[in-house]
Amino acid sequence: MGDSRSEDILKEYNIPNYILLPGSEVGDGPAYVPACPVIVFINSKSGGQLGGELLNTYRTLLNQNQVFDLGEKAPDKVLHQLYVTLEMLKSSGDVLAAEIQKRLRIVVAGGDGTASWLLGVVCDLKLPQPPPIATVPLGTGNNLPFSFGWGKRNPGTDRQAVESFLEHVRTAKEMKIDSWHIIMRMRTPKEGACDPIAPLELPHSLHAFHRVSKTDTLNMEGYHTFRGGFWNYFSMGMDAQVSYAFHSERKLHPEKFKNQLVNQKAYLKLGCTQGWFCASLFHPSSRNIAQLTKVRIMKRHGQWEDLHIPRSIRSIVCLNLPSFSGGLNPWGTPNRKKLHDRDLTPPYVDDGLIEVVGFRDAWHGLVLLSPKGHGTRLAQAKGIRFEFHKGAADHTFMRIDGEPWKQPLPVDDDTVVVEISHFGQVSMLATPHCRSKSVYDPSSPASHQDDEDNSDEEETAEDLEERRKFGAANTFKIPDGVDITHLS
Repeated sequence: MGDSRSEDILKEYNIPNYILLPGSEVGDGPAYVPACPVIVFINSKSGGQLGGELLNTYRTLLNQNQVFDLGEKAPDKVLHQLYVTLEMLKSSGDVLAAEIQKRLRIVVAGGDGTASWLLGVVCDLKLPQPPPIATVPLGTGNNLPFSFGWGKRNPGTDRQAVESFLEHVRTAKEMKIDSWHIIMRMRTPKEGACDPIAPLELPHSLHAFHRVSKTDTLNMEGYHTFRGGFWNYFSMGMDAQVSYAFHSERKLHPEKFKNQLVNQKAYLKLGCTQGWFCASLFHPSSRNIAQLTKVRIMKRHGQWEDLHIPRSIRSIVCLNLPSFSGGLNPWGTPNRKKLHDRDLTPPYVDDGLIEVVGFRDAWHGLVLLSPKGHGTRLAQAKGIRFEFHKGAADHTFMRIDGEPWKQPLPVDDDTVVVEISHFGQVSMLATPHCRSKSVYDPSSPASHQDDEDNSDEEETAEDLEERRKFGAANTFKIPDGVDITHLS
């Protein structure tokens, strides 16, 4: 009886083969309409052996053709084929295909970098109603899942745990969050290939592109431009340096990093050996943020102003969600006086503003463990720009949603530019334990919103479209004859 009841429940998530495999025969009789059809993407290399175990369990419980290993199939190709098939079936009058498209939800299991990759792909599809996404915490920090109530500990991989998670996916509410576009311009390296760029180990979320509007200030001869996006944070400085050391060590010795608790201990140890806890002794002042870069922010559209960075700040975080470094909230909740005096707001995830926070060292970061602890609140802005000129340091470290890299800095009369701007919004799935706050939630305090949005008036629609892509779904293209504008 128990197995029969379980099978009945799992029918609510099932997608039939004729939709997943083009050319398959449609079954006889009236088709059952699932309440919550899902497409599951799993990074089998995440969480040590857990990713592989989770992949096997999902394939056992669901139609194995709706469960994908990200190491074998790119998500843009999978979703491309699925939506083309759904649209063709809809045009032929298939009611089940229309219902599945309307109710579809995506589950992605992996670290924050994996989740960000999926979000970028879905954004690039440009669907009128993109499917909402639930995240399974299989990384070390798991900031994205934690922000929406999915927890931060690696999950169970047995049948009961997966069935329980799917039930939460079915009952979860949809929640919009801001997407942030990042463009980085740097001189073409003298040696090595540049697509995406061999000398650097850029994260999945940054992609080279070669066509920029002729009027764009980032379009310069001899330079390469990279674009991407993030949903949680962009950080630079000491915290990214520690993260880079961790990822480098894990890449060299993957067998040592198969357990979340072991990973977190290794991360803490590297924080000590990298000098993050004694930054004033081991970290040269020439690498403090104020010495490395000129920072400008956009408080109102089209109006840039310099942002003062205290000379002691060694790490800067541009934060979208209320979770950083494994669940800490660097922005905190400003009291009424600070809200008024500094024109600040609580950290909403859908207000078009990004929070900019600074840290002196790891000890400063530990204040986040206290109930009202927070970093140095530097600004809230609609955009932020970092300009790096020739200086004392030849490199710095950067990180996007858990993916760090070592960024070379100018060695002559050159400039590296990193510009972050609001892109749009994407739909996430949130449980009742969600920590993120919406500006549209009646229980949230009123926010200060500015509806003017004319910063891109000078660009043509074609130029704007090309610039404002994440680049995560380069292979996505609806074939001729399929009208994507009527997707519902």
